[in-house]
Amino acid sequence: MAPRLKERYQKEIVPMLMKELHYANPMAVPRLRKIVVNMGLGEAIQNAKLLDNASQELGLITGQRPIITRARKSIANFKLRKNMPIGAMVTLRGDRMYEFIDRLMNVALPRVRDFRGLSTRSFDGRGSYTLGLRDQLVFPEVDYAKVDKIKGMNISIVTDARTDAEALALLRHLGMPFRAEVQRRQAAAAAAEEKAGG
Repeated sequence: MAPRLKERYQKEIVPMLMKELHYANPMAVPRLRKIVVNMGLGEAIQNAKLLDNASQELGLITGQRPIITRARKSIANFKLRKNMPIGAMVTLRGDRMYEFIDRLMNVALPRVRDFRGLSTRSFDGRGSYTLGLRDQLVFPEVDYAKVDKIKGMNISIVTDARTDAEALALLRHLGMPFRAEVQRRQAAAAAAEEKAGG
C-alpha cells in the first residue's frame, strides 16, 4: 500500500500546484527527491559507544540502517584524526521518504516544546530545505528509558524545485508547519473558541 502522503500528493497536491504555479505539464511540478537525516557526534571521539546508540536510534526513527560518517581530515585542536567515525546518516527515498516526512510533520514537530512553526528562511536557493532538531525524543519510536544522551539531528529535504518559492509552495501543500501557518491556525482556533464561548 502506498503511503497516504504520496497518494495525497499525486491526487490533490499536483493539480493544486499546476494551477498555482501555472504549469501545463504535471511532470514539471516540483516533487520530493530525497530526505537526508544526519546526526553529528563530536563526543564520539572520546566515547565510541555513543555512536552505536546514535545509529541504533537513527535506524528506529527512519526505518533504515544508517551509515557511519567519518572525518575527512585531521584537526589537532579537536583531537580528531582522518577517517575517525564522528556521526551517522540516512538517505531516504521513495515510500520510506514519504512515511518519514508524514511522521515528522504530524507526530514529531508538534511534540517539540514551545513549537511556534518552522522558519521559511532555511531554503538554500536551490529548492532544498534544512531543519534542525535539538533532541531525538520527539520521535515516539525512541524509548525514553534507553536514551543515554540527548542528540540533535539535521534533516535536509531535497526537492527538484527550481526556486525556493516553488519548494515552499510544495512543502506548504504537503503540510509542513511553517510559522505563518501555525499562527494562522492558532488564531482561527482561538476565534472559534471565543465564538463557541460567547
